[in-house]
Amino acid sequence: MFLKSLNPLRRIRELAQELCRTREEREQARRRIEQLENDNERLEKEHQRLQEEIKRLRKELETAQRATRRQAAPFSRGLPNSHPKTPGRKSGAAHGPHHQRPIPDQVDEEITVSAPTQCPACGGPLIVERVESQYQEEIVRRTWVRRFQVPVCRCAQCDQRVQGRHPLQTSDALGAAAVQVGPEAVTLGVLMNKSLGLPHADAATILQQGFGLTMSRGGICRAIQRVAHKAEATWHALRDAAQRSALAHMDETGWKVEAQLRWLWAVVTEQVTFCEILPGRGFAEAAAILGAEYAGWLIHDGWRVYYKFLKAAHQSCVAHLIRRCRDLAEVATPSAARFPLAVKQLFEEGLALRDRYLEQKISLRGLWTATGRLEAKLDRLLARTYREPANRRLAKHLRHERPYLFTFLYCPGLVDATNNLAERVMRMLVVIRKNWGGNRTGKGARAQAVLTSVLCTARQQDKDVFELLVDLLRSRQPKLLDILPAKAGAVAESTAKSAAVRKLEVETLPACADIPLPVLLPPPANPCLFSSA
Repeated sequence: MFLKSLNPLRRIRELAQELCRTREEREQARRRIEQLENDNERLEKEHQRLQEEIKRLRKELETAQRATRRQAAPFSRGLPNSHPKTPGRKSGAAHGPHHQRPIPDQVDEEITVSAPTQCPACGGPLIVERVESQYQEEIVRRTWVRRFQVPVCRCAQCDQRVQGRHPLQTSDALGAAAVQVGPEAVTLGVLMNKSLGLPHADAATILQQGFGLTMSRGGICRAIQRVAHKAEATWHALRDAAQRSALAHMDETGWKVEAQLRWLWAVVTEQVTFCEILPGRGFAEAAAILGAEYAGWLIHDGWRVYYKFLKAAHQSCVAHLIRRCRDLAEVATPSAARFPLAVKQLFEEGLALRDRYLEQKISLRGLWTATGRLEAKLDRLLARTYREPANRRLAKHLRHERPYLFTFLYCPGLVDATNNLAERVMRMLVVIRKNWGGNRTGKGARAQAVLTSVLCTARQQDKDVFELLVDLLRSRQPKLLDILPAKAGAVAESTAKSAAVRKLEVETLPACADIPLPVLLPPPANPCLFSSA
């Protein structure tokens, strides 16, 4: 045995085998080291990318936090455009139509301009060839004072005190309250505060500097309260008209009353706008405005409270969803952005499809067939599972909104695709809120809701709100303004729609239509009741 262990050939073979094993282990170790180096390089790049992403997100967070503390409205839109368009009107044919001020129908003052005595160039005599007219429209900076000689009488039989009243008077007050501000000045103060968003002090300054009328900001505030008190009957009638409407846009926004958070609700129909400031944002507040049994078409931004109107047919705002998908795709990775971009494209195709129908390029049946294809595409997208949390939230929201996304395609020309009508009212109110922050008292909030409703409705109907408020102030008793839709006309229209014969079965309509639907008529010459974004 000892001699066998000393066999050199065997020893050489063992050493050769050991050398081969060592070389294989070394090669494996080398490959392992290369793999670890590659992994390390990949992790370093990923770490660098994540660090840059963290820096970007921190910068956006700081920008957002600064925006919340900003005292003025954040009108900046970021970096300027590197290739901006040339300002001003274009020259040549691209200038567009030329406009000039029309010649006034009435001339209050005529001034004759004397001719020059001699030529300024050579000093020679001048001969008048013709006389041309030039007009100047100017405002008169003065306060017009009226004095009413009011007869105060006493009844010879019952000894009751009776006094006269002129149609231009706004009050019967005498004595300490004999000096009053006229209705046109008060109406101007109302418009500056409630329509243009000027604080009471700024409105008082304009009246002083522009017309020589001295008023304190408290005086303007009390005058606005008096106007709102007289308009409350019209405000209640506007609520009744909104509850009777066949279609309504609804939205809400935050509002401060006595430095506490409240909510300003707005309902916009085809003819009226109704606003009210309420303490909450739930269904109880929404039902207090429209009524819990509202059974018309309701267009909104998808807030779940609105779906508690069980008898209403709903349309979720497509513009909100397109904006949400666009914002989500901008911050997502290329792979994660595919889902929101696909959803955004579907909604844009739906809007283009609606426009083609309203332009009479496709038939109603063709519209509904194409709508079914869009719904099938959306269902396939929502059937998938998404890894990104933002995509999962979007998919969950769309699954809930699924029955209410394409109502505007099943009822083209009747139901709008967006909630822009209510958003425009909110935009004006948000500007006012940024100017003076809200209302200091509940009474001021009530006046805000009343006057906003009246002003928006008058503007919606192209009525002269100045004349309406002046006439209201001169009336002895509160009266209904001429901005309310006729009940008879509304009832007749509703009856005609409900009695119309349907051309297709109800089963072809979307699942959200759980109430009797109006007839779907061919597109008229101007089919849209409301303009879409």
